[in-house]
Amino acid sequence: MRVLIAGGGTGGHLFPGFAIARSLRRLHTSAEIHWVGGQRGIEARLVPAEGYPLTLLAAPSLRPAGAGPLAALRDGLRLLRSIPQAIQMIRRVKPDVIFSTGGYIAIPVLIAAAVTRTPSLMWEGNVQAGRSNTLVAPLATLRAVAWDATRQRAPWNGAQTRTTGTPVRSLVGVDRTVARQALGLSDRDRLLLVFGGSQYVRRFDLALDSALEQILEDWHVLHVVGDAVAAAEHRAHGLPEELRGRYHAVPFLADGAMERALVAADVLLGRSGASTVAEASIAGLPSILVPYPFAGGHQRANAEALAAAGGATLIDDQAFNEATLRAALVPLVDAATRARIGAAAVGLARPDAADVIARMLTDLGGRRG
Repeated sequence: MRVLIAGGGTGGHLFPGFAIARSLRRLHTSAEIHWVGGQRGIEARLVPAEGYPLTLLAAPSLRPAGAGPLAALRDGLRLLRSIPQAIQMIRRVKPDVIFSTGGYIAIPVLIAAAVTRTPSLMWEGNVQAGRSNTLVAPLATLRAVAWDATRQRAPWNGAQTRTTGTPVRSLVGVDRTVARQALGLSDRDRLLLVFGGSQYVRRFDLALDSALEQILEDWHVLHVVGDAVAAAEHRAHGLPEELRGRYHAVPFLADGAMERALVAADVLLGRSGASTVAEASIAGLPSILVPYPFAGGHQRANAEALAAAGGATLIDDQAFNEATLRAALVPLVDAATRARIGAAAVGLARPDAADVIARMLTDLGGRRG
């Protein structure tokens, strides 16, 4: 079975594809996985490291920060140019089925899938579907969505759409005691995991710069800082010596480290992309969610869904600062409160999402065969 996965730009479009690829390999040990992405995304760095062949189209990220009208025009022209590139790539790879995780790359790939009559499955992970996905959703053979609420809106409300949840990395077999011991934590210690998804979050850093010393009196902090390692080292050196060992800053969590961090943590501070919300739910992790305010505001709808279920505290981006962070952490010092919120989060979890979608792809690819 040959599968083409289209996804990239940010981790929200890339990491679900990795979860699906792993599930496909479990179902079909001989499955051939090919990847297609675009310019300016993180796929060029991470996909080859996972061992998958990668083709990059001309398509860029559609709305780079600060882009003017000329840049937007250039990006539109590159997007158009990527359509014949995608058609040529599909004819070269000859996939049995195409899986799209959405984002800008979904536009040329799903148009090309329709032109070449290649079966396709599109996945949408946000409550409020992204504009790229909404535009080309009618072209997909089948559609999968993470939330029932998404199915209530056209073009997601047909029989070809199924609610599956979000494909995420598996936490099965990750031992909490072992994961915490590796971080030097005892049973009594509380761990706050600060993770901004695939993007560096300056607003998190600013709040921590002001509040970290006070937070560390009650919490250990594991902070995923991306490229901001120098700033994190400066922050650590500014702490009293007795607190420095309670602040752990890492550039990235790879090779199973993110799974161990999710299981070891007591609370998550993060954005509210589809993968972050899904992983917090599966881990039963109480969350403080600060939705990214741009990109159509879709992250806010994700955070609202988890908060409405009682599994998270939502703080608007503009309102997030030292004071609101410390206030949100105060009730979470209590273990019983964390257990109650974590149980509410688990109620939204769909840990089998990757396997469900992998089976859908198997069935769909088998029709072509």
